[in-house]
Amino acid sequence: ACIVLRTSRFFPEKDDDEAVRRAYADDNIKANEYLFRRVDVEDVVSAHMLAAKHAPAVGFRRYNINATTPFLASDLLELRADAPLAARRRVPDYEAEYARRGWKMIPSIDRVYVNERARNELGWQPRYDFKFLIDRLRAGEDMRSPLARLVGSKGYHAEKFAEGPYPVE
Repeated sequence: ACIVLRTSRFFPEKDDDEAVRRAYADDNIKANEYLFRRVDVEDVVSAHMLAAKHAPAVGFRRYNINATTPFLASDLLELRADAPLAARRRVPDYEAEYARRGWKMIPSIDRVYVNERARNELGWQPRYDFKFLIDRLRAGEDMRSPLARLVGSKGYHAEKFAEGPYPVE
């Protein structure tokens, strides 16, 4: 039995793209990514536990482990052209919270990772999705899980790089 879990971004370090770091606050970047390519480490752990439990019966299978996107296949063209409009339709509460924080939605999303197979076949129920985060932020809570806060940043390199936590050459 071999189950491959393709996890989305869950690291707390700053984004590796300097232009993105200049354009958005760090938490704003991460919140945006919960729409299409981020996951909380608590949800990653629960997926691993379920994968280990189901591996003998499943055999070989690959699963995307990411926050459940609110988007549907019918949103794909709009995501490329006007991601804020698509997000507003699926999670209308985000705009007021973003405005309160001075955050902005990314203008375009070029890919969306879908975790449907992991939810259906493993019984995985990720908790931390974009709507859940907006609700937490509105309530004045940290958007990270208790586990994410406990784990924190472990660092990728002993060396510091001029452009951020990664070598970007």
